[in-house]
Amino acid sequence: MKDEYLKEAQKVISDPNILINVVSRRVKQLKHGSPALVESLEKLNPEDVALREIIEGKITYQLYNFDDKR
Repeated sequence: MKDEYLKEAQKVISDPNILINVVSRRVKQLKHGSPALVESLEKLNPEDVALREIIEGKITYQLYNFDDKR
């Protein structure tokens, strides 16, 4: 995982726990055949692809609010 991508992604998703969960879920999708939403001239591993997608605003997240479901 490229440190520069991680630092840039932390500017978009500042909570480290949320960032880890978003990247982890996206990496699973990429490994199961989902196409990357960013292009790169260099070969990137799935973690770096997920971070670049976050940096470029290609993927977002939504927090689940348990109070809304009661």
